Amino acid sequence: MDLRKMRYFLALAQERNFARAAVRLHMTQPPLTRQIRALEEDIGVQLFTRTSKGVDLTEAGQTLLKEVPNLLSLARRAEERTLRAGQGLTGKLEVGIFTASVLDVIPSLLARFHSERPDVQIGLRTMTKIEQLEALRERRIHVGFNRFVPASTDIAVDVVLREKFVVGLHENHPLCAKREITLRDLEDEPMILYPNQPIAGLAQEISSAFQRENVRMRVEQEVEDVLTCIALVSAGFGVCITTAPAMNLGLPHMVYKPLKSRTLRDAELACLYRSDDRSPVMRAFLDVVEAFRSGVGS
Repeated sequence: MDLRKMRYFLALAQERNFARAAVRLHMTQPPLTRQIRALEEDIGVQLFTRTSKGVDLTEAGQTLLKEVPNLLSLARRAEERTLRAGQGLTGKLEVGIFTASVLDVIPSLLARFHSERPDVQIGLRTMTKIEQLEALRERRIHVGFNRFVPASTDIAVDVVLREKFVVGLHENHPLCAKREITLRDLEDEPMILYPNQPIAGLAQEISSAFQRENVRMRVEQEVEDVLTCIALVSAGFGVCITTAPAMNLGLPHMVYKPLKSRTLRDAELACLYRSDDRSPVMRAFLDVVEAFRSGVGS
């Protein structure tokens, strides 16, 4: 059915007079008469009978009158929902994260986005870097967060912020007395490295830094995530190099010292997404990321 004709019908059915209905609809009477006649022809029944004062509804017209308000309400709701979806105000955002990313900036970004667009459903999935890249290409997630992301033509990588490196020590370790620690200080210290993955990441960056500065590195354990790494250091199994957000874990017996290194200064936390993703929700989220990045840099 033509929704415009339904609106004309409703106005006439409520006013019971062509002249008053035409004024209400901001139109002249002849076009309204033609539209009502066309509606009756479309349906195949007479909807109105003429009277000395205007019109009355036929039985068919009374039946239609019971349905039209619901039809128009559903149409308005569909239009509003479509508009909101087109503006990125509704929908879903699937986000790939890794363990360390939830320790600082990511919750802030998601909270800001949620406050601006509360009707967008946010789904979080903990994934490795390889899993995030695969999920992006397979369109199972919209955006991921990770470090040291390899360049590719189909995945865009935007740096969100740079996180400082720190050295994690057990509180009884002699190096706790130093104000800052160099890689030379860590020579032959038992190192706990993470993440243990085939794709280049934090562990490989640390290993490369030791090599570039000609310092021997003794690897005690290679683990999957930052929580396991810090837990082992907390238990006295060794030392680690991590990023500043790891301090938010709050594990006992831990001391963190700034790392002083000419080759290992900070780690880029990046937002990664498909280069061809033009969805309104994704664009809105990237606006939040950009606003956060501008605030950090200002």
